[in-house]
Amino acid sequence: ASIDLHLPEKALVLAYKAGDPIVRAADVVVLDTSDGSTHEIVAVLSDGSVAQWNRIEGVQPSITVNEFVESETAMRNDPDFQAAMAKRGITDMSLVTIDPWSAGNYGDPIESSHRIVRGLVFVRGTAGGNQYARPIDGMLVVFDLNAMKIVRIEDERVLPVPDEPAESAEWSRHLMPADRERSDIKPLEIVQPDGPSFQVDGDRLSWQKWDMRIGWSSREGLVINTLTYADGDTARPVLYRASLAEMTVPYGDPSATQARKNAFDAGEYGMGMLANSLTLGCDCLGEIHYLDAHFCDAEGTVVEIPQAICIHEEDFGISWKHSDFRTDQTEVRRLRRLVVSFICTVGNYEYGVYWYFYQDGRVESEIKLTGILSTGALDTGETTNYGTKLGDHLYGPNHQHFFCMRLDMTVDGLANSVVEVDTVQAPPDENPYGNAFRGQTTVLATEQQAQRRIDPMAARYWKVISNEATNKMGTPTGYKLIAGENCLPFATEESSIRARAGYMWNHLWVTPYAADERWPAGTYPNQSVGGEGLPAWTAADRDVENTDLVVWYTMGHNHLPSLEDWPVMPVACIGFTLKPSGFFDHSPVMDLPPSSACH
Repeated sequence: ASIDLHLPEKALVLAYKAGDPIVRAADVVVLDTSDGSTHEIVAVLSDGSVAQWNRIEGVQPSITVNEFVESETAMRNDPDFQAAMAKRGITDMSLVTIDPWSAGNYGDPIESSHRIVRGLVFVRGTAGGNQYARPIDGMLVVFDLNAMKIVRIEDERVLPVPDEPAESAEWSRHLMPADRERSDIKPLEIVQPDGPSFQVDGDRLSWQKWDMRIGWSSREGLVINTLTYADGDTARPVLYRASLAEMTVPYGDPSATQARKNAFDAGEYGMGMLANSLTLGCDCLGEIHYLDAHFCDAEGTVVEIPQAICIHEEDFGISWKHSDFRTDQTEVRRLRRLVVSFICTVGNYEYGVYWYFYQDGRVESEIKLTGILSTGALDTGETTNYGTKLGDHLYGPNHQHFFCMRLDMTVDGLANSVVEVDTVQAPPDENPYGNAFRGQTTVLATEQQAQRRIDPMAARYWKVISNEATNKMGTPTGYKLIAGENCLPFATEESSIRARAGYMWNHLWVTPYAADERWPAGTYPNQSVGGEGLPAWTAADRDVENTDLVVWYTMGHNHLPSLEDWPVMPVACIGFTLKPSGFFDHSPVMDLPPSSACH
């Protein structure tokens, strides 16, 4: 089902010197389709030996690309499926597409006994047309992936197939009206005549004072490893490993076709396996360096994704400026950032995962959401409270996107703590003019105490501090986590998704580092009943003060679709910032030179 790098011990990595011997191994997950069993294997690559082999009961590995493709073909060729299509006046199977959605677990016995997906059906109006403009609502297909056959067709009702005109439904340049494109855009070229300021040596990326290793996994995609910032002659650690560890998309429409759409795009599909091959000048702009990515398909064959990771620099406005009107002196410096990114397509949606590294020590992570709504159909004259009508019979269901970032922090070493900082009004006896306010700091000492939510009214942020290093004022060095857009789920306490994606109900979690705690919804979320991952680990209420810790930050994007989201959604952005807070003794960008390109 999957093959990935077996992560070496953290202590070994941190102490590693060039030339040191290191045992390379792979984590292999094997699905035996003959009996449905799952096996976890650690294979030693240097000598081909097997270090571990464990049979894991009652789980389903992620859905593979092979299964995705083969299941669609098998469903489309099934006589019962073709009969269901004929009821709707559809006989040309070459125009029919089926998205095999992960099944979840809603108490149906088949969800615990078979490896299944639920097929959502669409039909193109013409070859290559927008399938999501013509959903076949009122039915879905329950399909057994091991047997590669249909279990049953849930055919609730026959609805009209939406038939939107091409000018409002199509996105391909080959099918859009010829006069749609704007004609008032002039070329914008990014030129670096001396080349970029970064250096790439294998998987090592250096840019000015930043240094890191670029990694990849079939589940997470892009991984940032061993991130340090050079402060004088000292490479100061900030992060050991950072990635998007899980993404869950719960839908908020109770209709029979839509209600069980709750995808875990990392744990059930694998974002790394669905990464795009990027194109110069389109996905990235400027002086680009690409890295290829590799994964193994369901047969164990290596698949290369050329140009999967994009690395480039961007001008990002001014870094700092001051004008002294008394002396008529002005100084201004421009800010530059390093961008490392990849984009994956998970069915209908695209997700761009971007990491930004700034000259001033900031690190930002941003997710860019685009792609096409997974749509539904309505009967003539029918309306819905749980989506937005896009046409006479077409609508986009309400849904949310939750992203859980795993941040293995190493702020000036392994001994870290997390504090919560709220801004509060000063007490009356300290506030005679009514204007005073201050920061109120609370140490999050245990896992239960560290389950927190954002509070914009208190200007809340969280700060990871070092228990080993101090700044010139004698206070701990640190980095603060500043939230961007966020929300909470609207699913009820009794819902299936509440149990299966418990991580979504807190924006912050903190755990002591454990090598086997990598996936916030559990190792095998596919068809799981839930309760695994962060809720299970943190039930022990372990100490997270002055220790090697992992910060998990969850961010949610609430999507009540609008007409402007059709036919392709303009990019929506969600992210967070890690900003130095007492990490340096003064501004780290006072050494930036004046720009030579001022006008």
